[in-house]
Amino acid sequence: MKWEEEGYTRKDEFGNMISIEEYEESQRPTGASRVMTRGDLKLYAICGVGFFLDSYDLFIINLVTPIWTYEYWGGLAHPPKKTPTYPLLLRGAVNAAANIGNIIGQLSFGFLGDAFGRKFVYGKEMIIMIVGVILVISLPNNLKGPTRNKFWYLFGMRVLMGIGIGGDYPMSASIVAERSSLRNRGRMLGWIFSNQGWGTLAGSIVTLIVLGCFSKALKHGEYNQLDAVWRIQIGVALVPAFATLYQRLTMPESKKYLQSGELSMLKSSSLSSSATTMDYTGKGAKAHTTDADSNDVSSQDRNASIVEAHVAPPTRDVQLKTFMVYFSEWRHLKQLVGTASCWFLVDVAFYGLNLNQSVLLAAIGFSKGKTEYDTLLKNAYGNLIIAAAGYVPGYFLTIYFIEILGRRWIQIQGFLVCALMFGIIAGDYKHLGTAGKFVCFTIAQMFFNFGPNATTFIIPGELYPSRVRGFAHGVSAAVGKLGAILSGVLFNYLSTKIGVANVLWIFFACNVAGAISTFFLVPETKGVDADALDFKECQEKVARGRAM
Repeated sequence: MKWEEEGYTRKDEFGNMISIEEYEESQRPTGASRVMTRGDLKLYAICGVGFFLDSYDLFIINLVTPIWTYEYWGGLAHPPKKTPTYPLLLRGAVNAAANIGNIIGQLSFGFLGDAFGRKFVYGKEMIIMIVGVILVISLPNNLKGPTRNKFWYLFGMRVLMGIGIGGDYPMSASIVAERSSLRNRGRMLGWIFSNQGWGTLAGSIVTLIVLGCFSKALKHGEYNQLDAVWRIQIGVALVPAFATLYQRLTMPESKKYLQSGELSMLKSSSLSSSATTMDYTGKGAKAHTTDADSNDVSSQDRNASIVEAHVAPPTRDVQLKTFMVYFSEWRHLKQLVGTASCWFLVDVAFYGLNLNQSVLLAAIGFSKGKTEYDTLLKNAYGNLIIAAAGYVPGYFLTIYFIEILGRRWIQIQGFLVCALMFGIIAGDYKHLGTAGKFVCFTIAQMFFNFGPNATTFIIPGELYPSRVRGFAHGVSAAVGKLGAILSGVLFNYLSTKIGVANVLWIFFACNVAGAISTFFLVPETKGVDADALDFKECQEKVARGRAM
């Protein structure tokens, strides 16, 4: 499969450069409606698999934890009816391990992707994830010492796996944003991120299939078979990972990244005489040339966007300083505070719900069973229903409406609806029945994904110019994962100390705060080309310098 930058390498059937308007007109569907172009489908296949695996590997822990509880903390070593003794803080640490790795991966790969290019780092994050998964499912059962030693091993290997998963966030977001046309950029980022929904759904389906395969043994109390169950559950992720690894490793460099990076080292004279610029929104291309430029730039190139003007990579010493220089201005730092804080607030509630959905289903009485097998089966069914009815449809609502309603509106209404659902459950926790709580959790899942879980990923991919996009996206995502870690580590502990209802009130407060933060700090990115705006800001600085 060949990589293409269809949205930015705009040529007609004869190989001549054409304007963005002409390109987008040529991409309009004729006859039957086309959801994606050929280039979009390639991006979806290669980058989308990464988020499928991200979700599968992150949230499969929600379905594996009950199995570990039975196998290692009360199923095999003790009589089956004994209450499991999986320590709450240790369970929280293992659940949060992948998110700890996420922070390392998001910051490091985001930084390296901006400093050395997308081609230099893309695919390496997949290798790290593959190694991490292999080491997790290779847990040695003969590991000496108490049972907790095995779980500290799992903690370390899940951190390693999380580094690879985290690296995929800034890199895939940057690559998709830089290879999509402005008209469908938000929708394309939504398509890529929607694979999280399929990953979560696949985790529930795989669990049901594997439990079915071992049902005879498990029904007869042969809980030693659980060891094979959880290793298969986690190991399935290796199949699509290996299938897409080669395509990631052979990706060519993004032309838009190269062009944007040049702004970090252009001198004032170069900026003022740059061959090509765009209007404020990037919807059209306008030529601005000097006499010297006319000798080097063809008329066709003048009609192209800024991304076609240059393809020379920036020098490393300049690029490494770019992030600090760019965000030394409050107008840019304010945006970073906005995207990071919103991501943190949504992840406190989102991961608190998803990493502990099995605990919540048990707490509301949904997954109670006569035997351990019945409990595991009902838990898998509950996760499947929530994923199919709420989790997955939410992403597709975002995809459909994002270019109509805009990003800010979707993010604010998502925060508020989720706050309402948590408020309903928490406010009437003792009297609201199992069915009512289950429905509210399902609606919350839908509006997380038709809301801030999707848009906190999409907005940083569009808001920042290519020369700082990877690291800015990585910083925003890493701050978000701090919220996920807090939920992963503290949810079970707090739910026993202050009760599930009060934990849900914390989720309520986080969602309200997220809506407020979005309103005051996050701009609308619909129809805005951050690279064109970055170029315009650089020209304005040159003009002010000359005036002085």
